[in-house]
Amino acid sequence: MKQTNQIYVLRCLALTIIAGLITSTFSMAQNARIKIDIDRQIGEINNNIYGNFVEHLGRCVYGGIYDPESPYADENGIRLDVLEAVKDLNIPLLRYPGGNFVSNYHWKDGVGPRDKRPPRMELAWARLETNQFGTNEFVDYARRIGTEPYFAVNLGTGTIEEAQQWVEYCNVKEGPYYAELRKKHGYAEPHNIKYWSLGNEMDGFWQMGHLNAEDYSKKAREAAKLMRLTDPSIKLIATGASNFRPNNDPHEWNATILSELKDVVDYIALHMYVGNHQDNYYNFVSSPLVLEERTKVVKGMIMREMEKADRGNRDPVYIAWDEYNIWYRWRQEETMTGERALEERYNLEDALVIGGFLNAFIRNADIVKMANMAQLVNVIAPIFTEKDGMFLQTIYYPLQLFANNMFGTSLDVFVDCDTYDTDEFYLGLAEQTTQQKNVPYLDVSAAYNDGEIIITVINRHKDKAIATDLFSQEGLFNGEFEVFEVNGPDIKSENDFGKTTVKTTQKASLNINKASSFTYEFPAHSLTMIKGEITQ
Repeated sequence: MKQTNQIYVLRCLALTIIAGLITSTFSMAQNARIKIDIDRQIGEINNNIYGNFVEHLGRCVYGGIYDPESPYADENGIRLDVLEAVKDLNIPLLRYPGGNFVSNYHWKDGVGPRDKRPPRMELAWARLETNQFGTNEFVDYARRIGTEPYFAVNLGTGTIEEAQQWVEYCNVKEGPYYAELRKKHGYAEPHNIKYWSLGNEMDGFWQMGHLNAEDYSKKAREAAKLMRLTDPSIKLIATGASNFRPNNDPHEWNATILSELKDVVDYIALHMYVGNHQDNYYNFVSSPLVLEERTKVVKGMIMREMEKADRGNRDPVYIAWDEYNIWYRWRQEETMTGERALEERYNLEDALVIGGFLNAFIRNADIVKMANMAQLVNVIAPIFTEKDGMFLQTIYYPLQLFANNMFGTSLDVFVDCDTYDTDEFYLGLAEQTTQQKNVPYLDVSAAYNDGEIIITVINRHKDKAIATDLFSQEGLFNGEFEVFEVNGPDIKSENDFGKTTVKTTQKASLNINKASSFTYEFPAHSLTMIKGEITQ
């Protein structure tokens, strides 16, 4: 009888231990996991992925960065309040002057004495182009904000000779006619514009001077020839696919461009605009994953063409996402043209999507070496003005956080968290449909920079904070970790004049003493950046 009691006690004890182990395992399983390994490297992050875009469209230039009638303008007509906000974005590369605008823009109209510059009908966005702001004004502006100018040439109604002459005007020190003309205009030293796009969205039927892939390749190749003969040091960007309508084949366009121009160009430009016109939050915040899918498809095309390319000692072709953004509210006819075109107002869910795009660029840092969010001021932009003031839109804050912190080497991060499936949905107006499976609630990227780790986490969950265990597979987390959070009261929160409901907040630092892991709870509908040291 005594032996039976002992066996019973031992069985109960064993069951208790097993139950405890199960409970402990279940409790641990409740936390999401992020594993960081500084040896699992994707590629160097090129700062040019934090670029932006200025087009002669609506109030981006006139009434945005340049507004002589504003009380905030200096003697050159530049709005100083906007200038300071732009500086804080730490923009490395600024694309100009379009966009659809460039396909009927002739750069000679915008140089020389202002009183002699001809006003022109602006056919892309139905407004008058006064040409009071042109090449030299833009270069002056770029220098003031510490950014590299990136010019797009007119391969719509323009000629290859016109493109060559613009390079001569900007980059040749002295001697030929257009270099001397620049000097007469007050610029003794060349502008040395490094990046030049061979047209804009030439695959789109809406583009003035639209061409098929074969004809565009011929024109781009000859323009590139003349431009490089003028300045061999320039970098050239080919027009990749922008037409992702359901009945179009953008992959065929990209394949042709890469096949024909693989020896010529340095980048292929891709464009993407998304929206939430169906008002489905979870569908919408998954949309950057489609940009990532398209990136991987084009990367495969590039790898195939590079096997056959003759590029000498030049780098392989890279991807430039030189237009991306959220644009769907102002896409009706009456809101797409004229003096106040495309003046989208953004909310918190928009900011999370922009953060998702930036995370995607980081995760593909080996192939994505340039990106330009369209655009800078007023027109689908992070900065919004009126004559008597300005405010920072919600999308300003993820752009600012990334561009001031996310540098170094991109890491391949392991993420284990709950997932969800989307409906089939349109990515945006004039876009294809998608259905995303197993979308992780946590969207993560990480960078390692000279002993410092920077981890950016978007919690896509609308209602639930997600407790997460973060592990270092190589080295220890150590010291004070700064924590920054972009968030707001709810997903529809917007900013306005005198009202900032969505912004970056610096949270309490984490003090970690040589630990291989720590736990953090990422709030619902938030973007969080954690930044600190890993010691070996």
